[in-house]
Amino acid sequence: MTAVVIILVVVVAIIVLGVVAFVSMYNRFARQRNTIDESWRQIDVELQRRHDLIGNLVEVTRASARFEQQTLAQVVAARTQAVAARGAGPAAQGQAEQVLSGAMSNFFAVAEQYPNLKSNQNFLQLQQQMVETEDRVAAGRRLYNDNVRAYNTRFDTFPSSMVAGVGHFQKKDYYEVDDPNVRAAPSLAGAFDQVTPTPPVGQHAIQPQQNPPSQG
Repeated sequence: MTAVVIILVVVVAIIVLGVVAFVSMYNRFARQRNTIDESWRQIDVELQRRHDLIGNLVEVTRASARFEQQTLAQVVAARTQAVAARGAGPAAQGQAEQVLSGAMSNFFAVAEQYPNLKSNQNFLQLQQQMVETEDRVAAGRRLYNDNVRAYNTRFDTFPSSMVAGVGHFQKKDYYEVDDPNVRAAPSLAGAFDQVTPTPPVGQHAIQPQQNPPSQG
C-alpha cells in the first residue's frame, strides 16, 4: 500500500510540475507577444509622424519652388501607398516604406538644385525633423526585430514549441527592407551642408506657407 501511495505522489508531482511548466511557458509567450505588439505601436507612431512630415515637405516645396513635378509625383504616390499599408502588418509596411525611402532619397537629391529651398526655414526645419524621425524609426525597428527574433526562436526549441501549438500562438513578421541601401535610416543631414545651421526645431510639424517670401 505504501508503494502505491508513493507512486501516486510521484505521478501527481510530475503532473503538477508539467502543468506549472506549461503555464510558465504559455505566459512567457503571451508576454513576449504583448511586448512585440507594444514595440510595433511605437514604430507606427513614428511612421505616422514620418508621413505627416513628408506631406508638409511636399506642400512647402510646391509653395516655394517650381520643383520637378515627376519627383514630387513619385513622393506623393509612395506616401499614399505607405499610408494605405498601415494596419497590413510589418512585412507589407516594410515594403511600402522601402519604396517611400527611395522616393525621399531622390527628392532630397533634387532639392539640392534649388537655392530657394536651401534657404527656406520651413523646409529646413521639416528636413531636420525628418532626420530625427528616421533615427527613431530605425531604433524602433531594431528593438522590434530583436523582440521578434527572441519570440520566434522559441517556436523552434523544445518544449516551448509544443506550448506554441497548443496555445495557438503564431510567429511574427520582421519589420525589414530588402534593399541593403535602405536598411539603415536614410541620412539627410549632409543634404544642405552649405546652409547655416538650422534653428531649434518646434514641437510640431511646420504647416506649409500660404504666402512664402520671394527668394533673392
